[in-house]
Amino acid sequence: MNTNKPVPSSVRSEPITDTRPHRSLVPKGITIGLAIFALVLSLAGYGFRLMIGDDVGVVLRHAAVVIPTFVLGIPLFFWLGSRVLNKVKGLHIETRNALTLGWLTACVSMLWLMGSYS
Repeated sequence: MNTNKPVPSSVRSEPITDTRPHRSLVPKGITIGLAIFALVLSLAGYGFRLMIGDDVGVVLRHAAVVIPTFVLGIPLFFWLGSRVLNKVKGLHIETRNALTLGWLTACVSMLWLMGSYS
């Protein structure tokens, strides 16, 4: 007679741990592609501004603010937010997912700004 019946998880005394490795939902190619697209979008107008005769110093000062903000600042803000949520709420947001969302937000923001000024 077999008395080894499976015990429901609600009755087990030891906690169940997830031993599967956590994987990012976003493929690496999409993350890299969005990062490159954000860089291209942030550089897009400066060549035209220089061709029509804007002062080089003014263009470079503007580029020194806009490019780091959109290419680095917004994605790092999302990454930092994911780290805080992981610590405070106990979530598990992957770094690549947070950075991809940051670059996607930066690209959409730049396209929105370009559309409003065109």
